[in-house]
Amino acid sequence: MEVRDANGAVLKDGDNVTLIKDLKVKGTSVTLKRGTLVKGIRLTGDPEEIDCKVEKVKGLVLRTEFVKKA
Repeated sequence: MEVRDANGAVLKDGDNVTLIKDLKVKGTSVTLKRGTLVKGIRLTGDPEEIDCKVEKVKGLVLRTEFVKKA
């Protein structure tokens, strides 16, 4: 299984990614701004989703269409 970001770059466990769009996090009042660096991602069983931790939100799952490799 190959996981790719919005630009088509292959992602691996532990990579750093940058958000390419402002994202409102469901269930919270937090909005993650475009350009936010997310460090140390983990791949899930789904090639369109990655698991990550951001300073304000723990256990966040992001869609790969909203990130690019940093």
